[in-house]
Amino acid sequence: MMESLFAPAGGWVVRIVDLSGGSEGEVEEVRGFATLMHANAFARAYVRDSVERCRLPGASPRDVAAAWHAFGEDAEVVDAGDLAWSSAAELAFFAANPAPPGSEERDWRSLDPRRFAGADD
Repeated sequence: MMESLFAPAGGWVVRIVDLSGGSEGEVEEVRGFATLMHANAFARAYVRDSVERCRLPGASPRDVAAAWHAFGEDAEVVDAGDLAWSSAAELAFFAANPAPPGSEERDWRSLDPRRFAGADD
């Protein structure tokens, strides 16, 4: 494990993992995060959005967490070790506290480095 604040060659990578039982697991890898803070923020927002997409009206926090484990997507920063944000650290909070409508907490798209790829071309 690298466990360094300095980005590896090509930038930090966030691995998206499909938690649904019928999947192969990994969905994709998002590359090109210049800082660990950026990669962690993306991973957190991605998971927050996934939890909210799994939330049913009136569901208890336990039911929300169970739905996310069954149908959601996790995000992990590759090779960041203890410096990486972890869904395990905030899942209970996310499940118990719905994100406000239009919340920036869920806006992983604005943090996605792929949206800037080729912008200078």
